[in-house]
Amino acid sequence: MLNPMTYQEKAKQFDQDEIAQLLQGRDTMVQRIEDLECQLKWFKEQLFGQKSERRPFVPAEQGALFDTLGHPTQSTNEAKLEQISYAREKGPKVRGASVTESGLRFDSSVIVKEIHLQSPRLEGPNADQYEQIGEKIVHRLAQRPSSYVVLKYIQPVVKHRPTGDITSVTAVSGVFEKSIADVSFLVGMMIDKFLYHQPLYRQHQKLKLNGITVARSTLTQLTHRCAELLRPIYDAQWESALLSKVLAMDETPVKAGHKKKGKLQQAYYWPVLGDKDEICFAFAASRGKKVAEKLLSGFDGTLLTDGYSVYERYAKRYNIEHAQCWVHARRYFVKAEKAEPELVREALEMIAKLYKTEQAIAAKNLLSEDVARHRQADCKPLVDAFFDWCKIQCENPQRLPTDKLSKALNYVMNREQPLRVFLKNPDVVLDTNALERGLRVIPMGKKNWMFCWSEIGAEYVGIIQSLMVTCRMHDINPSVYLVDVLQRIDSHPASVVHELTPRFWKEKFAANPMTSDVD
Repeated sequence: MLNPMTYQEKAKQFDQDEIAQLLQGRDTMVQRIEDLECQLKWFKEQLFGQKSERRPFVPAEQGALFDTLGHPTQSTNEAKLEQISYAREKGPKVRGASVTESGLRFDSSVIVKEIHLQSPRLEGPNADQYEQIGEKIVHRLAQRPSSYVVLKYIQPVVKHRPTGDITSVTAVSGVFEKSIADVSFLVGMMIDKFLYHQPLYRQHQKLKLNGITVARSTLTQLTHRCAELLRPIYDAQWESALLSKVLAMDETPVKAGHKKKGKLQQAYYWPVLGDKDEICFAFAASRGKKVAEKLLSGFDGTLLTDGYSVYERYAKRYNIEHAQCWVHARRYFVKAEKAEPELVREALEMIAKLYKTEQAIAAKNLLSEDVARHRQADCKPLVDAFFDWCKIQCENPQRLPTDKLSKALNYVMNREQPLRVFLKNPDVVLDTNALERGLRVIPMGKKNWMFCWSEIGAEYVGIIQSLMVTCRMHDINPSVYLVDVLQRIDSHPASVVHELTPRFWKEKFAANPMTSDVD
């Protein structure tokens, strides 16, 4: 029979078990607090912090700049004030009827520009056989960059004396038949909504303050019709992007459509950026692999992405060369900077040196073969040194798998091959920053319109933003482009619709674009 444990031994054993549990609970709570502090820091940075990832560099002598704060240098020359006065002539207050024959309503404060059309029958060789017996007036709403204008078309009505036939000069046809909106108004509405992120209800308020009475549903319908008219151009640009040797791809969330009462459906834009600076925002209801397979059907180049596993699985299945972004790898080290400042600094310095070397190579404007040779000679040793350093850090037995630095090391080590693709492919860039700059319009817009009421509305947002952002990449004024394209697309051959994409439009039509009568 075993001797029972004494009371003191039981108490000692109980104390050791309790202490072990307390220590384990403490470690768990410490880890939990660190995670919550990191989350809180991230939220604070999103609200109040800088969005740039540039590392601040402050020279040692910079402190001298602030030694004289509160003691401005007295200027020896006193500022001279000059009073300028001028006289301005006031326009007429009476503008005519406030309700037009087409239902356009406006008050007397709205500027009306009269455009007198000439009848060729009154100026031709048989002009003596015609006489003007009246006028036909058509009003069309137009827009200038900072104001609204109503175009008043005065069309002479002509009677042929021998036969008594009455004819009139037809006003220039608008983008949409029997629409009150001039092309300048349509473009101005889209620029305000998609470039300056003003929702239609705010534009409706601005119209009302400027004396224009238009239903909000009319603005929505006009926007949808413009997007549908531009869809063939978007499709042509998508096909052009898929022909790229290197295609950058990402995804960004958006709320679109109803899920249930009081809830909106979580959906995504899948922006792609081709090597000809053509960006397209494809809308999809999910973030799954099937969406990527559908969107990238027919693509056989190199896919440049972040570390999302869907892209890796897609590339393996379809035997596509897959490159990954160095900036996304760098961000994991930045997250660990507070916990391991010295080691993270070493990693960031090695990545920064790689970027400086790549920047020096790009500044030489070399051919692809020369770029590949310089990368092998200058960049490859830096990449090898970086991954050797990462392997050494991973072998440290004291490092826990839950450490922030361990997560950063595991991220880059698991993606070593995709991160090395740029060394052998000169067309691949180091990161997807250009794509992220392009897709910034989506999260910026959500600060204003928050969500898309329907999925078809989200598709229209993607169509218009694709063309506008591409215009910006090619230094094209989106207003000039859209005014021309909306008037040209109806008569442009469908077989060469690609000529209306911003890249080709700049070469073919930018020198002499079509304009609005308001100009």
